Amino acid sequence: MKETGIIFNIKKFAIHDGPGIRTTIFLKGCPLRCWWCHNPEGLRLEPQKITIENKNEKEKLASWETQEIIGREMSVNEIMEEIKKDIIFYEESNGGVTFSGGEPLMQLEFLYSLLHECKKQHIHTALDTSGYSSLEDLKKINNFVDLYLYDLKIMEDQNHIKYTGVSNKQIIKNLKYLSQNGKQTLIRIPIIPEITDTAINITQLGEFISSLNNVKRVIFLPYHRIGKNKYDKLKMEYKMKDIQSPTNEKMEEIKNDFENFGFQVKIGG
Repeated sequence: MKETGIIFNIKKFAIHDGPGIRTTIFLKGCPLRCWWCHNPEGLRLEPQKITIENKNEKEKLASWETQEIIGREMSVNEIMEEIKKDIIFYEESNGGVTFSGGEPLMQLEFLYSLLHECKKQHIHTALDTSGYSSLEDLKKINNFVDLYLYDLKIMEDQNHIKYTGVSNKQIIKNLKYLSQNGKQTLIRIPIIPEITDTAINITQLGEFISSLNNVKRVIFLPYHRIGKNKYDKLKMEYKMKDIQSPTNEKMEEIKNDFENFGFQVKIGG
């Protein structure tokens, strides 16, 4: 068990990261490089120092710089103290704690320690994951996870490699394992125009998810440009600058297609 790890945010009173009122812990580090990632500050495992240039719009010549550190080392005890403050809200709303990122499985031993402590406190746990890890790693934490919020993006492997930087073969293998073991899993699909929203990808996703026995609900997450400013601050290339958010009509069309597979479908959240 590892007693410290790197996080970049703790979000309290979250209502879109699992059932009820939740505390979401964002762990730093991710092996994927999705073009549309809206948390680029969570990609690198180590803390990052960024310089922000501030400009006075009234006085065009006036400007100054400030520095910000993204990510900090915290102990299991420190994080559990924050979590325990909100136990009453979890109990009243059937909520709990969600571990997100980045990819939480990148800090496996630290994640294991946090999940273990939550279970000792009888706190509901959810894991927001890309599913990209070894099966052995997934098995290690599996008994301590009540709900998986499992991202599924692209079924065709070469396209998955192109747009995320990694193959989807292990992701699919791990999802099949969760299905075979009856783990409660909610699939979340980012709807990215011209990438994940194609007719063939939507059909392939629907057919594959239909083969799983542990998935009844699917959430579509429409692409948005909210994260663009983060890329500017981090001096990272933003590959989605020419892509607009999908229209409401497009989202409803995809929702209707998926409901034909027998799923409960929600847009957003």
